[in-house]
Amino acid sequence: MGKPDTRRLDREIQNTQRKLEAVRREEMWPLTGAERRAVLGALAGGSYRVMRGKSTGRQERRLETVWDSVLTRLTAEITALQKERGRIVAEAATAKAAKKSSGWW
Repeated sequence: MGKPDTRRLDREIQNTQRKLEAVRREEMWPLTGAERRAVLGALAGGSYRVMRGKSTGRQERRLETVWDSVLTRLTAEITALQKERGRIVAEAATAKAAKKSSGWW
């Protein structure tokens, strides 16, 4: 019995880590549609307030909240993928140990 096939999960973990780094750089491509709308809405509201010469505190907080929620979502995805990978590896190890112990010796 060979190694467990975790290539798909490894690729997904790597892609999610790339997305996480992009979000830390505040890039828009890894965001979902709702998250993009929230960011653009906060930016539009903030720019409107700047044009009127008013405070942009609320829009800045909204923007920070959106970025934090995206970071939380991606971190949770990475954690779930890593747990699934660990489960597959443990399952394969258990199967290998069971196969070894059931030898005819």
